[in-house]
Amino acid sequence: MTRPHTVCVFCASGAVPEPFIALAGEVGAAIAARGWSLVSGGGRVSMMGAVARAAREGGARTVGVIPEALVAHEVADDDADELVVVGDMRTRKGEMDVRSDAVLALPGGLGTLEELFEAWTSHALRMHDKPVVVLDPEGHYDPLFAWLDGLRGTGFVSDRGMAGVVRTTTVGAALDALDPASTARSVPGSG
Repeated sequence: MTRPHTVCVFCASGAVPEPFIALAGEVGAAIAARGWSLVSGGGRVSMMGAVARAAREGGARTVGVIPEALVAHEVADDDADELVVVGDMRTRKGEMDVRSDAVLALPGGLGTLEELFEAWTSHALRMHDKPVVVLDPEGHYDPLFAWLDGLRGTGFVSDRGMAGVVRTTTVGAALDALDPASTARSVPGSG
């Protein structure tokens, strides 16, 4: 038996406005509706908790990966089908990577950015071929992408590097770009 397509979702685990919580819930429900599984950061609060709860409510298998030091801080998602407690953040990212087929970043802060950049950079360097998608309906990441776009042609950011991530504004478009059968995403070296 093959396992279902598994999406790793990076997102906020702190206090954020309600529309972002709703977005995370919509993503979790959509992952479940496609018969996919979810890997998340293992917290049950904020967007991280909302995406996992909605995925489970829709019948998806959920795996949470959380560093031991954050079990109390992020309030570990004890309802996850599998909760993996690891020693540190680097191990967390590695475990999430091994367990997933695709990466989706929702709005988030420093932790989400760090996770996104590692997945994106590894993709641009052809260390993996998993789709890396950003779902940003409210323009949360617009200043970041404007800055990065401005670095094209300076030697700091290449066109191939920028093609390593797909930006979307709707849940449907994001999941289409994550779909293993999709042609909606860029492939390193093709752009």
